[in-house]
Amino acid sequence: MTAAQEPAPQQSTAKKPAAKKTTAKTTAAKKTTAKKAAPKKTAAKAPAKKTPARKPESRTAMVRRARRINRELAELYPYAHPELDFTNPFELLVATVLSAQTTDLRVNQTTPGLFAVCPTPEDMAAMNPERLEELIRPTGFFRAKAKSLIGLSTALRDRFGGEVPGRLEDLVTLPGVGRKTANVVLGNAFGVPGITVDTHFGRLVRRFGWTTQEDPVKVEAEIAEIFPKSEWTMLSHRVVFHGRRVCHSRKPACGACGIAPLCPSYGEGETDPEKAKKLLKYELGGQPGQRLNPPAGYPGRPAPPLAAS
Repeated sequence: MTAAQEPAPQQSTAKKPAAKKTTAKTTAAKKTTAKKAAPKKTAAKAPAKKTPARKPESRTAMVRRARRINRELAELYPYAHPELDFTNPFELLVATVLSAQTTDLRVNQTTPGLFAVCPTPEDMAAMNPERLEELIRPTGFFRAKAKSLIGLSTALRDRFGGEVPGRLEDLVTLPGVGRKTANVVLGNAFGVPGITVDTHFGRLVRRFGWTTQEDPVKVEAEIAEIFPKSEWTMLSHRVVFHGRRVCHSRKPACGACGIAPLCPSYGEGETDPEKAKKLLKYELGGQPGQRLNPPAGYPGRPAPPLAAS
């Protein structure tokens, strides 16, 4: 009996490893199946994140929206104005030439000393170039600007009797004067409507969806077709005001923008109202403006002179 019972334990011991191998294979197979199934769940969630495409806007709808934006900007900035200090057409012409590649604030801080030395075209045409360069040095690119100022002053003296002409065709013949400068002078010194396409204006009208053009002349032409001529000068001021104060290049203050519901680019900048308020500049941000002598009705503080900045 004892000898016959001994093989039984050996047979039972031999079967156990086989069971473990089968269990291990089953477990491994389940893990492999689970790993393969995981990506399918992630892929299934992806389509839910898609946002519906914006419906195309008709030309008529765009024009209506653009004109409404202009009206809203007029309410937001009833005090909009040219942000260069001047008392006559010649001063505005010179200041506008100096404003290239710098701020209006820096120009306004520089021109008092300049006009104290050479208040007329005749005086500026007779200036020593090196002396003029020193006077306008704070505005940058002073050598090229001095050359333009002496050139345009000489032309005014010799061809226009020392007076700034009131026609675009004549203004653009002066050294250093292009369409943008000419429109600034015509609109603000002569009351002749003009659209001023600077970097702020170009950036905003593209964000507003009024044009896709990059070339300033083409931008001017397309915007001129949207608005009546009587609005051109003030439209320029309002758009530039908004670009300098709210709709900045790198981080627009979308959450503090008064025309946000009308802007197709809403969301490109900071949308949180409290954070957006901290991005506001000049009078909207409680800071001084750009003019040392702002016009009546300006709600902000005057800019400090050059020595105090």
